[in-house]
Amino acid sequence: MPQILPSRVLPQRTAPLSAIAGLFSSPQGWSLTGLALLLAVWLASAGNVALWRQLMALPEISGARGLLFGIGFGIWVAAVLSAFLSVLAWPRVFKVAATVLLLMAASATHFMIAYSAVIDPSMIVNVLHTDAREVRDLVSPGLFFSMLFVGVLPAWWLWRQPVRPTRWQRRLGGNAVLLVLSLAVAAGGLMLMFQDFASLMRNHKQVRYLINPLNSVYALGKAAADTVPRSQRPLLPVGADAVLGASYASQTQAPWLVLVVGETARAANFGLGGYARDTTPQLRALQAEGGLTYFEQVRSCGTNTQASVPCMFSHLGKSAYEASDDRYENLLDVLHRAGLGVVWIDNQSGCKGLCDRIPSKGTRELGDPMFCSQGECLDGVMLGEMQRQLDAMPAERKARGVVVVLHQMGSHGPAYHRRSPEQFKSFVPECTSNALQDCTREALVNTYDNSILYTDHVLAQTVAWLKQQAASTALLYVSDHGESLGENNLYLHGLPYALAPTEQKHVPMLTWLSADMQRRTGIRNSCLAGQAQTPLSHDNLFHSVLGLMDVNTRAYNPALDLFRACAS
Repeated sequence: MPQILPSRVLPQRTAPLSAIAGLFSSPQGWSLTGLALLLAVWLASAGNVALWRQLMALPEISGARGLLFGIGFGIWVAAVLSAFLSVLAWPRVFKVAATVLLLMAASATHFMIAYSAVIDPSMIVNVLHTDAREVRDLVSPGLFFSMLFVGVLPAWWLWRQPVRPTRWQRRLGGNAVLLVLSLAVAAGGLMLMFQDFASLMRNHKQVRYLINPLNSVYALGKAAADTVPRSQRPLLPVGADAVLGASYASQTQAPWLVLVVGETARAANFGLGGYARDTTPQLRALQAEGGLTYFEQVRSCGTNTQASVPCMFSHLGKSAYEASDDRYENLLDVLHRAGLGVVWIDNQSGCKGLCDRIPSKGTRELGDPMFCSQGECLDGVMLGEMQRQLDAMPAERKARGVVVVLHQMGSHGPAYHRRSPEQFKSFVPECTSNALQDCTREALVNTYDNSILYTDHVLAQTVAWLKQQAASTALLYVSDHGESLGENNLYLHGLPYALAPTEQKHVPMLTWLSADMQRRTGIRNSCLAGQAQTPLSHDNLFHSVLGLMDVNTRAYNPALDLFRACAS
């Protein structure tokens, strides 16, 4: 009888493969170390599509050396993410933290690809102050798909995975090993590619803001570190000695100034500045009459509203404002303390704390059917409200003088088509999508130019209203920042100031002075016209308004008063 040999059962895994597989999962569930490594790889790859697209477009990243650098850089990003995740790899923390990181990475990926945005502290602060209207304008199919495939589905999968239990001492040891090994890989990779890495970061600084989601984590931490301590500091007075000047003693007509804070208007598309299209026909007619001066070389304080608006009303100027951790009163406080009637009318996302101590009114509550729909209003709604606010102003302040601030919706994107009514859509076809990269260049510029055309109308109507008042009247308009309209594949605004193109920093500014205001102040319009090419910035606003309204205070710097050189 033949001998039957026992069959030999082959192992399903070799010992090394089994050990590696055990690092990730076992019958009891996944290892947190394994999940952290998988998540690091996912974030470094799918979560950094914007980064890899940017790198592939750079001329330096080409050929065999460029390919090797790209691979090495990817490993470095994964290793740094792995080191970061090792700190979060705890049973009750990891899945929650991973979900937040996935959703942050997904949203940032969309905006970095769609608008070439970069994630830095100022952008995070801007995002935190975004209102529901702005959120609605930014929602698109692209955002939905990015959130779904980069964030939601991986998070859903992650929550379905069981995690095997381990003692906290062993978990601590595992986290420490993962941290040390990840840092070793990151350090080793950096040494091997240091020359190319240093050159990339030196010549293309925007890349550092694209490493996702570490860019958002850093930006959130930096914004909190900068903002929270500042918010706890006491409000310091500015212009505590402010008094009205000699011109008020014998005045027969009070000075009235309407200060219009424009939104997202870039000088490149302003007709008065030499743009090929006449986007400012009504203002040009006022310029021909005399009294209106357009200043062609004006730079903003920041590239987003949250940065620019508080800065432009500060006495410090851009450099000192950004360097200071203190909280100060602003131009409106000084004017109010001197005894003038001051009011802020807002058609945007708020006054950023500037109007906290003066009367203010938002347009959302008005519900004017002529100007308002879908939760937002056209800028024309502010003209009627301005009269109502003046009627409600205390008579003694109104008799001394008035400063009204109109904060426009202006040309805020990406829904530029919402910023102008039908009768001002002179340039067609328009881009009616908030996915700006899907529009033709012609349609995008048409839509933006129509918003400038409507701003031209609103400013001209404001001047027409001022002409009817029994007062010495003036208008001063300046935009808070500019806008990118696809140049170099950049859209919207908010890039770090050092990296931002001219289109986001070069802003329109103009003044109109009635004949009575010119006589009162001694400011000669012909002289102002000669100053049209003088380099100016938001730093001039605080001191120019004080000079124009004849408010005396030690906070006033005559060297920054754009009107002073033309006052007789």
